Amino acid sequence: MLNRIKELFTGASEAAGKNVGRTGDVKVAAAALMVEAARMDEDFGEDERKKIFQLLEMHFGLSREESEDLLNLAEEKAGESSQLFGFTRLLKESYSLEERIGVMEMLWEVAYADGELHHFEASLMRRIAGLLYVPDHDNGNARKKALARLGLTG
Repeated sequence: MLNRIKELFTGASEAAGKNVGRTGDVKVAAAALMVEAARMDEDFGEDERKKIFQLLEMHFGLSREESEDLLNLAEEKAGESSQLFGFTRLLKESYSLEERIGVMEMLWEVAYADGELHHFEASLMRRIAGLLYVPDHDNGNARKKALARLGLTG
């Protein structure tokens, strides 16, 4: 099962076609950024993991099993890469501004999943927003929407 998911998400299968592979790559990139956001405070806890599963299922229409496989793959990819540029470049090239703002909303939800924002998480969010070419105003609105969904005050 994991190999089938990896094949789908990495575009390794010729039968899957370029569009499916590209879509999968974008999902891996978004999930890897969520993993990075969760790891920033050096405590990738259960709250953050649950939030990532919820976001993957909701935004990408994945089953729980597919979400788990995608998260495992994203953790592997994030561990292999010490740079955000590859992930953000793919998202910037593949997504419209509105979709990139949506990614920022997901990342803010992960960053706040444990109820607080660590200064390393805040720094990461600023860097990712810049690399995704999300204007400060839109990033601030994405943060506010995420906080509202989580029932937190900023």
